[in-house]
Amino acid sequence: MPIHESLLEIRQYTGKGYLPLVDFEAWRVAVLRYNEELLPQNIKTMQRHDATDEVFVLLSGRCILFLGDGGDSVIDILAEDMEPLKLYNVKRGVWHTHTLSTDATVLIVENRDTTDMNSPEIFLSAEQHRQLIQLVQALW
Repeated sequence: MPIHESLLEIRQYTGKGYLPLVDFEAWRVAVLRYNEELLPQNIKTMQRHDATDEVFVLLSGRCILFLGDGGDSVIDILAEDMEPLKLYNVKRGVWHTHTLSTDATVLIVENRDTTDMNSPEIFLSAEQHRQLIQLVQALW
């Protein structure tokens, strides 16, 4: 006999891209999966969240987390080849983006009120874009 949803909510996502699965009061749990927009050659921006940290957990596949160091601008791009089941907490105000393998699934935990209004994007220069691609080639 199935358990009623008022007691246990079960969600999954097998599509492409990002989808919030559970929102409750101040927090959100979402899943990010492969999306062509996140192929290294297609990444043109980084985003930061001005009101919250953001936690990433690689569940399967591969994911590189890119961080932009430099405060209000991106001066240097750093790359972290994520390991499964480790928590990666990107601190509030840090520019970031990611690229995923086609079989990747990443769990994301963030504040529920994280929106485009409090999460600006910054365009990467041509040199920064080249650097990002070189980092992928070095890691993968």
